[in-house]
Amino acid sequence: MLFRASAKTVAVMALDRSLFLHLTDQFAHMHGYRPGTSEARSWERSIPVLAAALNDAGLGDVEMMLEYALPLNSKRADVVLAGVHPVTGEPSYVVVELKQWSQAVPHEDDPTLCHVDAYAHPVLNPVEQVRRYCEYLVNFNGAVAEHAERVNGVAFLHNATEFGVTGLREIERDDHGLLFTGERRGAFIDHLRTKLSDKHGGAQAADELCAGATVPSKQLMSVAAEEVRERQQFVLLDEQQVAYRLVLNAVEKAKHADRKEVVIVTGGPGTGKSVIALQLLGDLYRRGIPALHATGSQSFTKTMRKVAGSRKREVQDLFKYFNSFMTAEKNSLGALICDEAHRIRETSANRYTRAEHRTGRAQIDELIDVAYVPVFFLDEHQVVRPGEMGTVAEIQAAAAKRDIPCHVVPLDSQFRCGGSDAYLRWVVRLLGLEPGGPVVWEPDGRMQLLIADSPQEMEAFLEARRAEGLGARMSAGYCWRWSPEPKPGEPLPPDVVIGDWARPWNLRGDRSVSGAPPAALWATDPAGFGQVGCVYTAQGFEYDWSGVIIGPDLIWRGDRWITDRTASKDPVFNKSTSDADVNRLIRNTYKVLLTRGMVGTIVYSTDAETREKLRELAGGVARETVSV
Repeated sequence: MLFRASAKTVAVMALDRSLFLHLTDQFAHMHGYRPGTSEARSWERSIPVLAAALNDAGLGDVEMMLEYALPLNSKRADVVLAGVHPVTGEPSYVVVELKQWSQAVPHEDDPTLCHVDAYAHPVLNPVEQVRRYCEYLVNFNGAVAEHAERVNGVAFLHNATEFGVTGLREIERDDHGLLFTGERRGAFIDHLRTKLSDKHGGAQAADELCAGATVPSKQLMSVAAEEVRERQQFVLLDEQQVAYRLVLNAVEKAKHADRKEVVIVTGGPGTGKSVIALQLLGDLYRRGIPALHATGSQSFTKTMRKVAGSRKREVQDLFKYFNSFMTAEKNSLGALICDEAHRIRETSANRYTRAEHRTGRAQIDELIDVAYVPVFFLDEHQVVRPGEMGTVAEIQAAAAKRDIPCHVVPLDSQFRCGGSDAYLRWVVRLLGLEPGGPVVWEPDGRMQLLIADSPQEMEAFLEARRAEGLGARMSAGYCWRWSPEPKPGEPLPPDVVIGDWARPWNLRGDRSVSGAPPAALWATDPAGFGQVGCVYTAQGFEYDWSGVIIGPDLIWRGDRWITDRTASKDPVFNKSTSDADVNRLIRNTYKVLLTRGMVGTIVYSTDAETREKLRELAGGVARETVSV
């Protein structure tokens, strides 16, 4: 959180403006950049109104936790109030979503979305927004995991009249989501008094919530079966839920109006693209709407087939590849969910494609044609191979050529890397994928970053984390030759050799060899530890601890990174791949590898000068810090 104090203290600090200076400084420290004008304005205009209501209610000793960070993701609740329940005497919490809106109207036939003049696209109804924050808090904070009744939620639209937002109330169902306007300030104060006692302070309850153990995030693969076959497992927040609802609405419209619509969902690593994709597939599957999931990733597709379709063949058949639709009938699907769409290629044809199917059609065209609502989930910064062309511009152009409406939904919050926006920004600045140059890592309490002096040290550290029950993997840049697959019973060739340390690459084939899992399961099978993964087996997956070996293809010299294409053994780079493309793809590769960890990342570089620079940028992490 950015700040915590009693309602009395917050009111006094708001009056002398020291509160907003403190919030701004804390925000800059935690995120590495200053808050936007609209965010700072919302603090100045909304927080004093809430503090005044609490003090008028006689609740000046209730604790206000401002910009409370939800566990394991980068979303923040505007305010969480902590106190004691006036009847039960137990800790009591009220999650408050503050809006300055004066009016808002529901979105067509879906009241969970709404339209506000300030936004071009529909946004989540604040009642639904705060309800989901409450559910998420109960799911992921041990202090309230067994006490859902202790958490309540309100949306306080202090500038709105009842008439201006009356349509938003249609989805009020319980105390996890109630709406109050400035016109009903008295009712808001009365409600707060039913949840928070005026006879006890809230400091202890706030302490308990802050100390609550974080329940590990439900990793995508481990719940895929239930997600597709039975029920929702993930709580979608804010723009995730907006994307989810827009796709469902588009499918319903297409079914009744016989018209197509394209939806593009963009977001960086861990923003929940695959979670939304999986939830959509499950929902459409249960409704009987013909839909398929497709990717360009063999590892991802095979893992989904194995886990989600472990008992039902028809579930396995829902997971396809982008090149599966060359001969498919137009509009034969209600929806096609294209996950990892940045891996779309120019054409689906390859050396095995029959001559009659070599039509020259673009793969994007095939994917758009096959469904009434093709949905593309992508991150343009995860393009790691020449010829991958899944970009927003390419998809928009293909839709425009057919005069098909196309909607883009950006996902900003992220759930990987402990929900640490600061770590993701550190990575992209480190690799020069954003302007401004590398910056020193400042620990934010969400993500751990360590630098190892040797691969032995890195591996021993990861082994110790596995002994604690955490998942861990080692991955590396593609800088070592990859030997042919050994015969069954033979040892794996130790291709990744660094001094007297040597380990095999992950397998390339579809079968297990000498106890190592097939390529597609390296990231999810516990037996994957001990082999070094590459970007193609790591992309799209996550594990608790990520060990990353930066090879000689990316080294630091003087004041900049140098990419050495001669050090790369990746067969996808050929003479026609320009130096500029190789430079971009190598950096994107390391961005993917450095953003797989949920709890922490430990990095080793094969180059001494690069190791020294990494240690400096990691905040001077010394070797003894990397303890086992």
